[in-house]
Amino acid sequence: MFQVLEIIEEQGGGVSSEEALQKLGFTLSTLYRYLKTLSAAGLITSLPNVGYTFGPRIAELDYEMRNRDPLIIAAKPVMAELVKEIPGVALLCRGYRDRVLCVHQEAGDVNFTSAYGRGLARPITRGAASRIILAYLPARTTTKLYEAAPQAFAEGELGDTFADVKITLKQMRGRGWDVTTGHVAPGVTGIAAPVFDNRGGVLGSLSLTLSNAPSQGDNLQSVAGRVPLSAKTVSNAVQGPHA
Repeated sequence: MFQVLEIIEEQGGGVSSEEALQKLGFTLSTLYRYLKTLSAAGLITSLPNVGYTFGPRIAELDYEMRNRDPLIIAAKPVMAELVKEIPGVALLCRGYRDRVLCVHQEAGDVNFTSAYGRGLARPITRGAASRIILAYLPARTTTKLYEAAPQAFAEGELGDTFADVKITLKQMRGRGWDVTTGHVAPGVTGIAAPVFDNRGGVLGSLSLTLSNAPSQGDNLQSVAGRVPLSAKTVSNAVQGPHA
């Protein structure tokens, strides 16, 4: 059934039962059983001359996540304070398979908007918000990701070899934050720090997008230092009083 949902996602529009049958290779009875179950749950719906698309339950789940997710609830006030102090767009992101997804955004008094809106996925190798999550993934996971797409690591300025990648990620962990310019949008700088759960695993990242890159030296250090502090505040809130 998850495969059915993925086919609809990849298609970007409606999917007919014939197309789903051809792509998934299920028996006709199995496919119809899955379509019936997903439709009854409201996860998909069928429209005339369009086919199967995502259903209203998806929107309902998104609403519940925005209002009940402990990570989003903990991060909202911290992000709002961050963009008040340093004008920019703050992003809260979560890792997902080989990509990173924006789950919340707070904009300050700026004359630009971030193209990295809620629900939009980016490669885990592109942009500070993604790369800092990659830096704290288990070594086995990082190895698999690199073996699957070494060119993506090179394009993300992480290294031309796996040895180079490991050095770059180690430097990020040592610094506690990452910065990139022009990875997601031309001329835009992103500074990101990790958010952790109570077992030390990386939950996601908190980042600040700036329209102009801070100059190297004290200014960059000052701005970048504020982001990890905000991320740590979110981590502590999520982990609870005994963290």
